[in-house]
Amino acid sequence: MVGRELILRHQELIENPTTRVPVCLVLDASPSMGDRHRGDALTAIEELNTGVAAFYEAVAADPVARYAADVAVVSFSSDACVEYQFGSVGFGAPRIATRSGGTSLGTGVAAGLKLLDDRKHEYRETGVDYWQPWLVLMTDGAPTDDTHAAVAADVSARVAAKKLTIFPIGIGADADLHVLQRFSPGRPPLRLKGLNFEAFFQWLSKSVAAASQSTPDQGMSFDVGGIQAWGSL
Repeated sequence: MVGRELILRHQELIENPTTRVPVCLVLDASPSMGDRHRGDALTAIEELNTGVAAFYEAVAADPVARYAADVAVVSFSSDACVEYQFGSVGFGAPRIATRSGGTSLGTGVAAGLKLLDDRKHEYRETGVDYWQPWLVLMTDGAPTDDTHAAVAADVSARVAAKKLTIFPIGIGADADLHVLQRFSPGRPPLRLKGLNFEAFFQWLSKSVAAASQSTPDQGMSFDVGGIQAWGSL
C-alpha cells in the first residue's frame, strides 16, 4: 500500500509540475484540546478543525495557490499521527480528534520534519521546484516529556540555514511560549487570541497564495499587519 501511495504522489507531481509551497501543520491533539474554558461554546479542537477546513477551502478557491499548495497534517499527543500526507488541498481537510496521553511536542515535530524531508526528496526525483518549507506548530500546553530538546535544536539549525520557516503558535494561557521559543530563536512565538483559529488560517492561506505567485529565489515576506488579527506576543 505504501508503494502504491508513493507512486500516486510521484504521478501527481509529474502531472502538475507547478512550483510547490510545502506546508506541514503539526497540531496538538492532547486531551486538554477537548476541554472548554471560560464558557466557550466550542472546544479548542472543534475550533481548530473549523480553522483547518477554512484554510483548505480558501487555498482551493485561489486559482494559482490551489495547484501550488502542498499540505500535510500531523497531530500529536503522547504519539504522532499523520492525518494527511503531502498533497493537494482539493481532497478536503482531515478532521482531527483528541487522543489520550500527554503532550509529546518533540515527537509531533519530528514526524512533521520527516514528512518534509521525504517530500523534498520526491520533489528532486520528479524535477519539481519548491519554496522553503513551512512548519506550523500549535500547542495548548507544556511538553510532558523531553523529546522537544533535540528536535528544537534541529529545527533552529534548519531555520538558521534558511531551509525551513516555522510558525510556533501557543493556544490559550497555559501554552508554554518559552519552550516554543526554542524552536524559533529568530522569530518570537505568538499566542492565539482566544480560539481565533479561523483568522489565523485565513492569514496563512493568503500567505500561501502570495508565495505561489512568486518564485523561489525571491525573498518571502508576510503580512505583519494581518498577524494582529489573530496573534499576540
